[in-house]
Amino acid sequence: MFIDKAEITIKAGNGGNGAVSFHREKYVMMGGPDGGDGGDGGNVIFAADKNINTLIDFKYKRKYFAENGENGGINNMSGKSGGDIVIGVPAGTIIRDKSTGKTVADLFYEGETKLVLKGGRGGRGNARFAKPTRQSPDFSQHGEKTAETKIVLELKTIADVGLVGFPNVGKSTLLSVLTNAKPKIANYHFTTLTPNLGVVKYFDDSFVIADIPGLIEGASAGAGLGQNFLRHIERVRLIVHIVDISGGEGRDPYEDYKTVNRELKEYGLALTEKPQIVAANKCDLLTDEKAVERFEKKAKVKVLKISAAAYIGHEELLREIYDQLKKLPPLEPMQTDEYEYDNVEEDAFEIIKKQEGTYEIVGGLIKKLERNVSLSNDESFRYFQRVLNEKGVIDKLRAEGVKDGDTIIVGDIEFDFVE
Repeated sequence: MFIDKAEITIKAGNGGNGAVSFHREKYVMMGGPDGGDGGDGGNVIFAADKNINTLIDFKYKRKYFAENGENGGINNMSGKSGGDIVIGVPAGTIIRDKSTGKTVADLFYEGETKLVLKGGRGGRGNARFAKPTRQSPDFSQHGEKTAETKIVLELKTIADVGLVGFPNVGKSTLLSVLTNAKPKIANYHFTTLTPNLGVVKYFDDSFVIADIPGLIEGASAGAGLGQNFLRHIERVRLIVHIVDISGGEGRDPYEDYKTVNRELKEYGLALTEKPQIVAANKCDLLTDEKAVERFEKKAKVKVLKISAAAYIGHEELLREIYDQLKKLPPLEPMQTDEYEYDNVEEDAFEIIKKQEGTYEIVGGLIKKLERNVSLSNDESFRYFQRVLNEKGVIDKLRAEGVKDGDTIIVGDIEFDFVE
């Protein structure tokens, strides 16, 4: 089964918590703090794998979580870092953030990797907080907690040439003639349900041709195979537009030609600006010698006469494809504004009024405080109050109209505001 779009949930590993521990050994007085640091959480990494050509694995497994870092231990032992998770995808896979639709990465080249989510940092143990004025800290730092993230994977076939046209015009047959591909071929609509790829060896060069499943009227809006396979034309450098010049099945070749080009235009992404070669297939079945000439006048294009089934004209078509590709720039990744996760400033904050008398403080500053503050420890709580003052949070609360007795929410911490 060919799957070219999937939605999955990914999560980097949480950082391990720092330990609170004091050295205890016979004959050693006041050994001091020796709590170790927590390990870092594992990263989520995507890799373009040449052995994968579909997203079918993601149909059956939808969640991919990296390992959490281990907590710190006694005797200054650091926790083990969590293992990364490497997710293999086909070359040509685009990764998008589900909530924003922004592109995270385009894994275009085989072997290319992308670190999408970074694991949480491990928390520091109490040994790291010792200083001359605080020789026995009885608190540690929590590891960073990471959130689950939904992403969309979308496979866009990487090929130099795309064969387009109505169903049953002979695209699969032509692919089998031009390349070593062996697509399924039969005399009915939608024989081809997946893009088929073939490699052409021509002189000392080679290039890839993709047979794009048949387009019909309304394909850009989802009719027939619709947008499922229009996306596979986006990367190609050259389009070979095949029409059934014999007018088989009672269709008009020129109307088919207009319809397919209209669907390419309505799909967008400048598909109609890609250079096209028009191939009039099944010319061996023609009974009207003027059919090709009339088509050229209406379409205002030069047409190559071929018959894939009868092996007519395929050498001329190959030569034309080769000559045009030589003039075009090489295949490259799509130009995208890549989206980076975890880019929140550590000192940034925002105050949200939840309801009358209740305010919540959110942002990077709060995430940092959640890791560093333990309400059960007086010194840690004093640090919490001091940071809110130094970073201007208290002044901003006053400016927002907070009064004595109003409820302030900071992460999992909730307290009453007192002037």
